[in-house]
Amino acid sequence: MDVEIIQMKRADLEAVIEIEKASFPIPWSMYAFLAELYENRRARYFVARQKAGGEVVGYVGIWLILDEAHITNIAVHPDFRRKGIGKRLMLAAIDYAESQGVDAVTLEVRASNIIAQRLYEKIGFISVGIRPGYYHDDGEDAVIMWRNPKAK
Repeated sequence: MDVEIIQMKRADLEAVIEIEKASFPIPWSMYAFLAELYENRRARYFVARQKAGGEVVGYVGIWLILDEAHITNIAVHPDFRRKGIGKRLMLAAIDYAESQGVDAVTLEVRASNIIAQRLYEKIGFISVGIRPGYYHDDGEDAVIMWRNPKAK
């Protein structure tokens, strides 16, 4: 699928909220995304936009904290999954983080989300532990994963 990865703008939020609702049992609110875009100086968000038609089909968020980055969230619209968009979003976020001097990237992922874990492993993340009961909706554990971009 032909998409471009660009920095998220206010105009993208309606589509992002729809993707969020279709992807997570407890979706982030519009206010949460607005706060990330305009109040959190450590946050950077990117969208995947179809080159033909301009539809936003996915997004990723990352926090830059000193020499580390934390992937806060990533989602691809259900109609556009398994087309490599998630991988492109992750790599774009990692590339941005590296350009800002980041040495390592971390994230948490649901223990049951094996598909996402496999994707993260393919791009260099390794599992380093578990956060018991991390997810508030059902108490599911999170797998903690780290990637050291400069070790590649």
